[in-house]
Amino acid sequence: MAPAQGQFSDHSDGADGTGGAEGPPVPPAFRRAVDALRSARLRPELEVETTRPPKRLAPHAFALEAAVVDGEDDLADGRLVLLHDPAGHDAWQGTFRLVTLVRAELEPEMAADPLLPEVCWSWLTGALDARGLSYGEAGGTVTRAGSHYFGALGARRPATQIEIRASWTPREGRGGVPDAASHLMAWGELLCQIAGLPPSDPADAAVVTLPQRRGPQVS
Repeated sequence: MAPAQGQFSDHSDGADGTGGAEGPPVPPAFRRAVDALRSARLRPELEVETTRPPKRLAPHAFALEAAVVDGEDDLADGRLVLLHDPAGHDAWQGTFRLVTLVRAELEPEMAADPLLPEVCWSWLTGALDARGLSYGEAGGTVTRAGSHYFGALGARRPATQIEIRASWTPREGRGGVPDAASHLMAWGELLCQIAGLPPSDPADAAVVTLPQRRGPQVS
């Protein structure tokens, strides 16, 4: 495992949720969780950088985006957002929440598999479980969307995109801080699996993966 690829850059206006001239003071638990995300060691195929987080989902938020890169091709991409509400949130059943969007383009024969949504969802829960992570209130959607091209675009092959939207509550440990780094590593494994890469752990070799392919950019 190599250190996280890409550049983790700070937003000078505090948009990463860890400080700034405006907004509520940053709780130590949230700052420690963000520090853990920054120090996580991820697979070398992943390129990661911070991005502007949503402002209205929680008092504090930190976001990053990543792509699985093979040469000049992006095989899959996604975003992961860490939310924190020190007062707690009834729907979360906790004070932290992780929210993600992951997507990739599929080969036509894989897109036709009726079990594909269940398999993709199992990659998320399996990646978390493989690291012994405790979490709750997990929920999300797996969506297949097909595109057929006509007219001036008729030479393009039909394409199918798979998209996973999910959120879950990481259980808090000492000091009310979740193991954010391990959750990020699990998310990175999900991103690599949807890109068609084999699991990083040889013990997980039986896990089904998709063929490698070019994936879309997160917009």
